[in-house]
Amino acid sequence: MTTESATSRTAQLGMSRGLTFLMALACGAVAANIYYAQPLVALIGPDVGLSANASSLVVTLTQIGYGVGLVVLVPLGDIFENRRLIMVTLAACMAALLSASVASNAGLFLATSLVIGLSSVVVQMLVPFAAHLAPEESRGQVVGNVMSGLLMGILLARPVASMTTDLLGWRAIFAISAGLMLVLAVTLRSVLPERKPSTSVPYLALLGSMGQLLVRTPILRRRAFYHAMLFGAFSLFWTAVPLILASPACGLSQGGIALFSLAAVLGAFVAPVAGRIADRGLTKPATGFAILTVVACFLLVFASGGHVVAALFVAALLLDVGISCNLVLGQRAIFSLGAEIRSRLNGLYMAIFFAGGAVGSAVASSVYASYGWAGIAWCGIAFPLLAGLYYLTELMPRRPAPAA
Repeated sequence: MTTESATSRTAQLGMSRGLTFLMALACGAVAANIYYAQPLVALIGPDVGLSANASSLVVTLTQIGYGVGLVVLVPLGDIFENRRLIMVTLAACMAALLSASVASNAGLFLATSLVIGLSSVVVQMLVPFAAHLAPEESRGQVVGNVMSGLLMGILLARPVASMTTDLLGWRAIFAISAGLMLVLAVTLRSVLPERKPSTSVPYLALLGSMGQLLVRTPILRRRAFYHAMLFGAFSLFWTAVPLILASPACGLSQGGIALFSLAAVLGAFVAPVAGRIADRGLTKPATGFAILTVVACFLLVFASGGHVVAALFVAALLLDVGISCNLVLGQRAIFSLGAEIRSRLNGLYMAIFFAGGAVGSAVASSVYASYGWAGIAWCGIAFPLLAGLYYLTELMPRRPAPAA
């Protein structure tokens, strides 16, 4: 199967549960690479020669690399044979992880951190590929199942990195992940069909077309704005909540904070459900539910005053339900716009909401320092309210077009 039509025939036959599970596993394993270093910064920095102030660059450069990859690598899925593109990107990820496991100086480790983030966008090549292989009537369900694997990878990355470091040292997690990337590459190479897009566009023209797609695709703009606002609220909450949990008001240890973060696991189970809802044509009401759920999260945060751990845990559950639901609804909507532009649409969608998340995490510390937990609550409510105001325009009846 080397043509678009051949892949369409594969989609008509459906996507097996085994292949769906494998792609979900791959997405989770690759996405975890972005987060392994976060709990280990205090150990990595001194070992590679980074000062305490500069150690956070490890995380920052990984995130920058991921953001750049969304724009410059993910769109290649619209013009290059998809399976080969995934294999090459996985190979680069494996090499960067191996380099991180043996890096002995700051420059090399920071450079490999950038490449780890850049190459980890392979997860956003796999998700559109799954959408290509899935039949139209169950595309949302398949995308939701694959995204559940990605969310589980993000959730488990930090505790797995911490436990592995306790047993084998911080370098071991990067070496183990490099081996896992090799296994995934070999396995995916043997089971994924070839998909050669029919579009033939020079690379620079491909990148240039992304701006045109953003201008000419109202659904993309709408869904990206919705999720940028909700993801901003998500990043704000999860950046600020460890501060209040570790404060005397709550008094949780680092182990307790790690257990608290398991609230995010519910989001992984919500993703397939959201996909099924979208397949039934209920995207619009489900979007309203997702936005209201995030608003409810921060209303509960405000009511608790930041002093009741149980209330914060319920708020975290509500937040992760809303975020996971809206993410899958958005991807299902944009993946229905056309196979020939699907990778570019996904890259734009992810890059825009990733920027929203960066804003949320950037303001969290200053808002908490200046206005306390009440400031976090009001700022958190503002994000989904902006999404809600835009959502109301979707509910307004459309005026009939004037006669020619």
